[in-house]
Amino acid sequence: MNAKSHLAYLKGIALGDGNISNPNGRAFRMRVTCDLKYPKIIDSIQKSVAVIFPKNKISLIKRKGCLDISFYSNLIPEIFGWTNYKGTKLSQKIKIENWLFKDLKYSKYFLKGLLESDGSIYQDRNYTMINFVNYNQDIASSCKKAFIGLGFEPRIYKTHENGKNGLMAN
Repeated sequence: MNAKSHLAYLKGIALGDGNISNPNGRAFRMRVTCDLKYPKIIDSIQKSVAVIFPKNKISLIKRKGCLDISFYSNLIPEIFGWTNYKGTKLSQKIKIENWLFKDLKYSKYFLKGLLESDGSIYQDRNYTMINFVNYNQDIASSCKKAFIGLGFEPRIYKTHENGKNGLMAN
């Protein structure tokens, strides 16, 4: 995996389970919350963070049933395309860069990150199904675009959960 592949993967992970804050007023913090049941995913995220931010300390904060992977950098808003002081990821109209779709290698790593954070793979009537759920239409549409680039025919469904509109690509 080259550095750009690690970045594509981290962008997918961050769009799903990432959170940006600026707790000390000096440096931005990215926190990715992970379920402890998936140690290989935790390891993959740590490796990608170490490649993209080689001089930064990576902290692991254990909580009940989960773990936060945390690191600081003033480059976080520029690299990930959103910040903590402009509202939620949903309200910021995050732009997904075209380079993530031009090369299938990067599309695959981007999808890997999206699916490992907000996706699932399961069997339904002897078919393998991939499900990705995200309330941000731009993110869901980007996921669909990446799948189309890989030769799949995904569909986007509107869902109504807790009175919110969501999008699900199956």
